Amino acid sequence: MASLEHGWGTFVCATLVYLVISSICQSFTRIDEESASLAGLSLVMTILLLPLIWGFYTMYLDHIRGEKVGLGNLFQGYSKEWFSKSLLTLLLMYVYTLLWTLLLIIPGIIKALSYAMTPYVLKDNPNMKSNEAIEESMRLMSGHKAELFLLSLSFIGWALLSLLTLGIGFLWLIPYMQTAFAYFYEDLKKEAGERQ
Repeated sequence: MASLEHGWGTFVCATLVYLVISSICQSFTRIDEESASLAGLSLVMTILLLPLIWGFYTMYLDHIRGEKVGLGNLFQGYSKEWFSKSLLTLLLMYVYTLLWTLLLIIPGIIKALSYAMTPYVLKDNPNMKSNEAIEESMRLMSGHKAELFLLSLSFIGWALLSLLTLGIGFLWLIPYMQTAFAYFYEDLKKEAGERQ
């Protein structure tokens, strides 16, 4: 993707840091299975990971808009301005998705697609309440869930090739995917603006 041409190093490093931190948090979850006393710590670490996830998503939005992006953008969700907003919004988004998934897998997938633009919506509308950002994502994704699903499926071949590199290829594939999703959001916003 042309927009990543001069930023691969930054995004590969950001992806590596993101995956390492996520793996460390998940290791506590695995320990939790053996020791019930660590259940609270596991839950807290998982929740504290949410601002990092938000920062990882939105740094690609900043990049495609021409803003200078560095490794620090990955941690912007932990800033005073964004911490509570990013944490609560993503927490609600994942809880709602989980609840729908508990009903049936297909409704869970549909809702996950509906909520997919929530991190970007919050980035553009910092004064929105968490539920408002989720609802705006649902509004933007109305009639576009199949498009996002097909876009996600289009990366399966690259994911299989990345597995052949013992996972190293994901350091390039994930930034490519996240950039595509950020562009998808920009297209949705443009279309919504033209309808108004």
